[in-house]
Amino acid sequence: MLAMNKFRILGTTAIVIAASIVFTSCKDKRSTGWEYAPNMYEHTAYDPDQPNKNFKDGKTAQVPPAGTTPIGFRRFDFPNSREGYDNASASYHLDSLIAQTPGHLAEGKKLFTTFCSPCHGLTGQGDGLVVQHGYPAPPSYSTGQSSRGGAMKDLTDGKIYHTITYGVNSMGSYASQIAPDDRLKIVMYVHQLQKL
Repeated sequence: MLAMNKFRILGTTAIVIAASIVFTSCKDKRSTGWEYAPNMYEHTAYDPDQPNKNFKDGKTAQVPPAGTTPIGFRRFDFPNSREGYDNASASYHLDSLIAQTPGHLAEGKKLFTTFCSPCHGLTGQGDGLVVQHGYPAPPSYSTGQSSRGGAMKDLTDGKIYHTITYGVNSMGSYASQIAPDDRLKIVMYVHQLQKL
């Protein structure tokens, strides 16, 4: 008799549990049920476009503090002017910025081929595909004259880097397309083309 009461109690408990599961699961179709880690689904972080009372201006997305440099960014504090071009020539040197290795030179060649050769040509003679379609030819790196004065073969690291960053004449800026370290590799390769 004692064993029968145990089976009845266990059976009744199982029926109650099953009924409560069925009843609670049918209650709300949109309910996800119990959540093991609700912070995985409902984050407390602010989205960049949300208002945020933690800052004085009420914005979540904040401008970086003045004078800071992002990780992986190389500062180039020369303005887009003739004076900036001349100052870059005098004080911006590859030796202090990047190791001149065969690997960097090879990467510079690939970058030059991708970004520069359409106008400058594969050997820097100003005979790229764009020129063949009727656009004005840039001067040759080895024999041409710079529009800013002087021979192209005498362009310094800073002058070439400044030109890639800001552009000159028909050439636009490549600052948004070529990373600062990659520009240095291109400068390294252009020096090879100046010797041709």
